[in-house]
Amino acid sequence: MINAASAPGRLYVLDTSVLIHDPTALFRFQEHGICLPMAVLTELDAAKQGHSDIARSARQASRFLDGLLSGTDRAALAAGVPLVDTDPGATGRLWFHNADDRPGDSGILASADQLTRELRHTQVTLVSKDVNLRVRALASGLRAEDYRSDRVTEDLDLLQSGIDTLPDAVWTARRETLLENGQEGVRIPLPEGTHWFPGQCLHHDESGFEGIVRQAEPGACWVEPVQDFRGDGGPWGVRARNQEQNFALNLLMDPEIDFVSLLGPAGTGKTLLTLAAGLEQTLELKRFVEIVMTRATIALGEDIGYLPGSEEEKMTPWMGALADNLEVLGQPESGGDWGRAATADLVQSRIKLRSLAFMRGRTFVRRLLILDEAQNLTSKQMKALITRAGPGTKVVCMGNLGQIDTPYLTESSSGLSWAVQRLRDWPHSGHITLQRGERSRLADFANEAL
Repeated sequence: MINAASAPGRLYVLDTSVLIHDPTALFRFQEHGICLPMAVLTELDAAKQGHSDIARSARQASRFLDGLLSGTDRAALAAGVPLVDTDPGATGRLWFHNADDRPGDSGILASADQLTRELRHTQVTLVSKDVNLRVRALASGLRAEDYRSDRVTEDLDLLQSGIDTLPDAVWTARRETLLENGQEGVRIPLPEGTHWFPGQCLHHDESGFEGIVRQAEPGACWVEPVQDFRGDGGPWGVRARNQEQNFALNLLMDPEIDFVSLLGPAGTGKTLLTLAAGLEQTLELKRFVEIVMTRATIALGEDIGYLPGSEEEKMTPWMGALADNLEVLGQPESGGDWGRAATADLVQSRIKLRSLAFMRGRTFVRRLLILDEAQNLTSKQMKALITRAGPGTKVVCMGNLGQIDTPYLTESSSGLSWAVQRLRDWPHSGHITLQRGERSRLADFANEAL
């Protein structure tokens, strides 16, 4: 039990979902107190079996707790276990509470309710990733909130689109010169309050200029003009249909860019552009040996092992978008049926489907690694996949933050948002948010009207 005299000003009661989502949440509340109901410990024990991400997180949280409690006596438990001994960023204390024998969410709510009534001078708040549990708590008159320490940004609108407009005054003050790589470049002064980063796409509509920031310096940046893929000669015969797609193709085709993230709703061309650029660099330019494509298998709700066949055969039902786009990319304008069949076989022979379950420990050399539906990945999964890249490998993450299917993940805590923010200032990364649909007039209208 917590002594009211020694209770902190704020006490956060953590739900099991928080520790499953982020085992380090124990150290994310700075100087404030943390309380774990006994029902949480029971649920952690039940979840630790197996090889899933949930089981791994449960075991990691249990290891943290074991380290905190090592050598702790009963008196120290009553006073609260100091968290600073494990993490210098956390200066609060950890308590445990047992309200009654009720299991699961009922026991967690009972602990939060009893602590709220007993500690009248302490603000008790239930923290949970479970929306229904938060609703039940609020309906019972308790304080409840989502776990926010893992959020990239509180407002998703602050996530940059990767494209910005050059003001007329800034464009007038430009100075053209040659960059170190021999390409023509433009030195553009930074407007006040603006932060442009390497890989940022800039355009000036009146002059028609489009470029990518290559170097940044105090008060200015060096911008290199992009190649126009809206005419003939696009990668693998694919033309950019708008400015966003043209910027995306330039990032995808750039050998100096190792990481590209493409956000956008269905029909904006993420998969088609990526595959076209990949095939061009694999079969024509010989930059890559093959294309490796994977995605999170979320929608079915079953493990990949329930499907018959090899790893690639099991992944095939999840790759409908790949098959649809290969039908377009594998159809040459000339050559007849034999030519089309030969092209389709050649294309498919250079594309490998891989499961996330077998990615740990692998290293991809001179591959184009495509992560589809990346919005369903956690930050840990995203890090594990990006670090699979070996020499000469390019990683492309595609997704739509409006279609997250993973439990407890939100737009702001998705691994895709996390990667975009963390890699933003790295000179070998690029990001584009595609907003204009190009699938069909019916799809465009449906996106707006439905």
